[in-house]
Amino acid sequence: MAARGTRTVVIAGVPAGLLEDELLADLLTIHFQRSRNHGGDVEQVTYPTQKAGVAYVTFEDAAVAERVLKKDQHLLQDERLPRPFPLTVTRYCHQAFLRVTSTLSMAVFRDHLVLEDLVAEMKQQSPALSFGPLQRDGHIAVQGPFPALRGLRDFLLLKAKSLPEEEKRDRKPHQRARRKLQEHRGAVEMRNPARNAPREKQVLVLDTDIYHYMKRFHARALRRNDAVISGVTDGDITTVSIESAAEAQGLKAKKMIENYSAELQNILRKERICLKEPSRAGKQRLRQLCERLKAQYPTVLTIPYDTHLDVVGTSADVFGFTEEVKRLSR
Repeated sequence: MAARGTRTVVIAGVPAGLLEDELLADLLTIHFQRSRNHGGDVEQVTYPTQKAGVAYVTFEDAAVAERVLKKDQHLLQDERLPRPFPLTVTRYCHQAFLRVTSTLSMAVFRDHLVLEDLVAEMKQQSPALSFGPLQRDGHIAVQGPFPALRGLRDFLLLKAKSLPEEEKRDRKPHQRARRKLQEHRGAVEMRNPARNAPREKQVLVLDTDIYHYMKRFHARALRRNDAVISGVTDGDITTVSIESAAEAQGLKAKKMIENYSAELQNILRKERICLKEPSRAGKQRLRQLCERLKAQYPTVLTIPYDTHLDVVGTSADVFGFTEEVKRLSR
């Protein structure tokens, strides 16, 4: 039998709250078993999930999952529903892997741009991101996929470079502005401005979960004889510094890390397991359970927190691991 991840699809648009959860799960089962919906034998429907209106449907045959993905439109219909509800069906592995939250300082632009207008331009430039209210001190919270956040970084750097020439002549404020962009998660991949330093320095920013996964399973990308590589984590973002005797060595190490990061961003996903018992005993039981599953899922990374456990790995592995944790926790 094919791996569960390849037999599972993600369903969005489930009309949460209109009917009992068990009844909605039954309606999803019936919908995806019907031949007119390109369906087939359903092994399991996982609903509700931690995301409102989202369900996982696992078929007995991976070919059925492929068929339902090809159908142009899925409408969930039943006489107990007020109207038909369109469902969005995507591959399990294509579910968004990570959403990160960053706080950006826009204060560096205050003397040159109307910040409210700049924020409106940012929203138009990055529709995949969610923006919080602009604070009086120029800070704004931004949430969304890491690649979109990195694109916003590039947009802001271009804006910073377009500041009036008199600002550029004032070296200290200019350097402070560049540092502030870095410190607030918006700036990456900027060369060290100290030309006379004995070592060359490259800087890039990674999603923290990608960084942890890379350290655990692709450590050679972060260890080189010709460069010193270190990381500083600040929430969802980790800033990686690469120091080397020659610029070419640092650039080579940076390129390798970027390639690993891009590859992992495409194949990994994350699932969060909330602790039913956030006590010390509950955490210990979950830790022991994860240790038992390591041999079965050797490339799954678990990251413990006070209230939850993040599970990072390939789509199939994460799905199988979390289902085993649920089964063994009953």
